[in-house]
Amino acid sequence: MRIALKECVWETIGDALVVVFDPREAITLDDPGGMVAALLGELARTPQTVAELSHALRELGFGVSEADVATGLQGLDQLGLVEAAEERGLGDAAADERHFSTLTFFGSYADLQRSRAEYMRRLRRSHALVLGVGGGGSSVVQCLAGLGVGAMTLLDSDVVESRNFARQFLYRNEDLGRSKVVRAAEWVRQYDPAITVHPVERRVSTPDDLADLLEGVDIIVGGLDGDPDANLWINEAAVSRGVPYVLGGVSRTMLVYSSVDPGRSPCLACDQTDVPDHEEESVAGASIRLAVRHRPSNPLIAPIAMQVGSLIAYEALRYLTGFEPPRAAGRRVVLDLRTGLTAEWHRFTENPDCTVCARAPRPVSAP
Repeated sequence: MRIALKECVWETIGDALVVVFDPREAITLDDPGGMVAALLGELARTPQTVAELSHALRELGFGVSEADVATGLQGLDQLGLVEAAEERGLGDAAADERHFSTLTFFGSYADLQRSRAEYMRRLRRSHALVLGVGGGGSSVVQCLAGLGVGAMTLLDSDVVESRNFARQFLYRNEDLGRSKVVRAAEWVRQYDPAITVHPVERRVSTPDDLADLLEGVDIIVGGLDGDPDANLWINEAAVSRGVPYVLGGVSRTMLVYSSVDPGRSPCLACDQTDVPDHEEESVAGASIRLAVRHRPSNPLIAPIAMQVGSLIAYEALRYLTGFEPPRAAGRRVVLDLRTGLTAEWHRFTENPDCTVCARAPRPVSAP
């Protein structure tokens, strides 16, 4: 393996070596003899194998063995400063140019075991089911397309209306009256012909309405308007198939998103166990009844739609690639518009007797 140094800079101060890769922090290493600085210099000159590095350092006057160099590289790897040179790109010039920014992003998480190219390949092999291509959903579609997700199934039953233009940028005036999902699929194909996209015009009213769409799907994202139980139906379908579910939306002055990791996190049904009975004659019961009955006009504006769409897509990226664990699994993340989008994290109620979670397949290792 040829080892490559990530994009970093360093400076020797006395016996210390100060290295900066991420500007948020400086790494300080003891380097009284200057050997670490020399190692970084050799790696910066060109990617090299352990044998080549040990030879180069000996030529510079350092009495090191290949084992010494391997130990030093292991330390640099633990600090996130090196990666496999052959895996910095996909091996195709056009693909590397198309996905340059995403590959660079993964470079922050790559090491000698997990490469930026493998993260990218996982994305290109993945299939996302996007439920709803309206406010937040249209932004999710654009984010996933930009990331390079390999396939998308898009589901919606609405047509394009002029009121959508305040927050949905997949659509144009000439699309008025057309199926949203058909137009959204056209946009994806025009944006990146390498993405396989399948539009489905359908209204979901039971978990069974999703059954035929889940084959080969790696993640479900988005949410559906209409019946207040729609997300519970999706949750049931997702958990029973072992497919992660990321959802989100806006409720007047709150932006909310969550995810469900089947077999690992509580699900939406778990979180319903401590909800007061809506038929109960109490303040709590009345609150639930009124919340269900309340149908306010949609207050979603462009900046907030893009915010919720990007948060959903970013959580989906965690599931699809494993570059870091999902952050919102079994949690409701609330960003309050009244406090400048300050985030609060609320854990789902855990229900060991949840009948939905009981149907989840046995979890496998994350990608």
